[in-house]
Amino acid sequence: MTRFLKNLVLVPIAIVLIALAVANRHVVTLSLDPFNRVDPALSIDAPLFWILFAAVAFGVFIGGVASWAAQGKWRKEARVKRREADRWHSEADRLKAQQEGSTGGGKAITSRSAA
Repeated sequence: MTRFLKNLVLVPIAIVLIALAVANRHVVTLSLDPFNRVDPALSIDAPLFWILFAAVAFGVFIGGVASWAAQGKWRKEARVKRREADRWHSEADRLKAQQEGSTGGGKAITSRSAA
């Protein structure tokens, strides 16, 4: 079912991307010099679809970094809670071993009075 849903989403996206690439295959100049229009210091000649794909990829990367940075407090809290849980587990194991050692390896005897 998951595979079907993934294909249901990805196939139309692939079709749109292929149509975009075919329609925008002409070479354009991307100038990164805002001060000199005639002879820019830094410019890139590439098909328009490559520039569009690069812009989308850059946006996805920036979004991922922003999402990762925003979730930093939750990752920190999870690390703290994991250390605390490990500390409590080791304390419980130590107390269990101590109790088993003091009772001679048998079951712990509890002092409950029968009413």
